[in-house]
Amino acid sequence: MPGRRSARREFGHAFYGEGHDRLVPIRDRLLALVVAVVWGVNFPATAFGLQHFPPLLMVAVRFTLVAVPTVLLVPRPRVPLRWFLGAAVFMGTVQFALLYVAMALGMPSGLASLVLQACAPFTVVLGALLLREHLGVRQVVGVVAAVVGLGVIALHRALGGSATALVPVLLTIAAGLGWAVGNICSRQARAAKPLHFTLWLSVVPPVPLLALSLLVEGPQRDRAALSTAFTVEALPAVLGLLYIVLVATVLGYGLWNTLLSRNPAGVVAPFAMLVPVAGVLSAWLVLGEVPDLVELLAGVLVVGGVLFGSRPARRPLVAPTPTPVPLTKSS
Repeated sequence: MPGRRSARREFGHAFYGEGHDRLVPIRDRLLALVVAVVWGVNFPATAFGLQHFPPLLMVAVRFTLVAVPTVLLVPRPRVPLRWFLGAAVFMGTVQFALLYVAMALGMPSGLASLVLQACAPFTVVLGALLLREHLGVRQVVGVVAAVVGLGVIALHRALGGSATALVPVLLTIAAGLGWAVGNICSRQARAAKPLHFTLWLSVVPPVPLLALSLLVEGPQRDRAALSTAFTVEALPAVLGLLYIVLVATVLGYGLWNTLLSRNPAGVVAPFAMLVPVAGVLSAWLVLGEVPDLVELLAGVLVVGGVLFGSRPARRPLVAPTPTPVPLTKSS
């Protein structure tokens, strides 16, 4: 019915903003949920991979497996070189090197999925400082809530254990900062085809990461990990690595960019906040990681702050003004 359709459109404008001109199909909402679960399971898959591969070598292999077919099959995005390199270095090399090292040092995969949400408040603050983007009250409140949650997790780790328990948390927060700087570079690149741009970011990290792995982890350790990669003992690690490359990267980002191309970003983007939920649950089911109550509540504060700050403010529903009917003389 036209009247009901018009009312639903008005509600969509009020709740999601002016860009919302149609309701998102149930199919696309389910696909967005699938992507969130796929990305959440990515963290336990990483934990499996790190049981065999040294962290820096694993990041290098991960990006190499994406980079080779990308160079051969995907057109190179036409973006400014400085922003492309900035996104590749910070979003690829820095973020994942720090995250994988943190997890190798004992950062639980479920907790890592929560703490990595530090990317969102960092991106907001960097956008305000570097790009002069306006910060609304809602964004400030969201950033403060997320920072408080991260502080609680760090403090709980520091008081409940030793310095070795705190270091992985700090490295994961630093990984979130690297991701945020990469987001700023990606935003400035303004790629016409975001999926192509995302895939091409994998071309830069392999060489510096492999060099860093040889320097820090040592050629003997790298050689041993690679030479035994096709043994039965290494099978869970290899499957975890393949999941990261084929499912989380290619399938996940492919679906995500498809959803963003045909739906309002304000409707699709909040589904990313389900990633840490899926990360914690999958780590609990697959790895038996029981989340600490304090850290879990602090993680909820982080995710809640990110979600609150990323949603546009609701505007009151305004009834459409009726079109005046011109008066005509009766014959």
